[in-house]
Amino acid sequence: MNIVACLKQVPGTTEVKIDPKTNTLIRQGIENIINPFDTYALEEAVRLKDKHGGKVTVVTMGPPQADAALREAISLGADEALLLSDRAFAGADTWATAFTLSRAIVKLEKIDLVICGRQTIDGDTGQVGPEMAEMLTMPFVAYVSRIEEIKEAYLRVSRMTEEGHETIEATLPAVITVAKEINVPRVPSLRGIMRSKSAKILTWGIQELGVDKDSVGLAGSSTQVIKIFFPQRIHKAEIFSGDLEKQADALIDRLKSARIC
Repeated sequence: MNIVACLKQVPGTTEVKIDPKTNTLIRQGIENIINPFDTYALEEAVRLKDKHGGKVTVVTMGPPQADAALREAISLGADEALLLSDRAFAGADTWATAFTLSRAIVKLEKIDLVICGRQTIDGDTGQVGPEMAEMLTMPFVAYVSRIEEIKEAYLRVSRMTEEGHETIEATLPAVITVAKEINVPRVPSLRGIMRSKSAKILTWGIQELGVDKDSVGLAGSSTQVIKIFFPQRIHKAEIFSGDLEKQADALIDRLKSARIC
């Protein structure tokens, strides 16, 4: 099987700061990591390769330093890595990101399965996977918690729903997004780490993809983030006086008036 695992490099902390002038996240000085949900996608891709043969290609879109995330993916079992990096890609929303990734996947050799994490911890939209499936005209299944069977022409998976689980069959090639319940990601082996250090990372820009600048990055985005801000926290305390019985009665009355009980 030829499998593509998509991943994204994200800030490795929740203690982020916002530039008051640009209203964007300040990423300088923050350690970057592979999006945690994408580690489950990568692990499942490697497990499928080990079971059915083939290869795993990891793809990410980002600045040159995203090379580190791809090398980590190779240390975890990926065979090849592709970095989509170009100044024209900057400022992309989920639609432009999905377009760029899908154009790259089309240019790779025949792909049987594309696996993504269910969402990223920075954008938290969960939109790129289904948008890619639409652009690639492939079947799509979200929240996959178990891959039950894969044959030459189809796969059967179990996906999580609000009511429980569904078993779904889809023809291949297909795109799936996986939930963290699907597996436990491995730690890199010494051999994998050594291999990742010498691995060749392929880098493509708009010229290699053969796309127009107006279709990628901010120019190709249907939406734009105008402002990022932290909600104002309002701390308000109310103190009840009197003996314990009066305090309890006052608390109950207060909760009732607020329709909490």
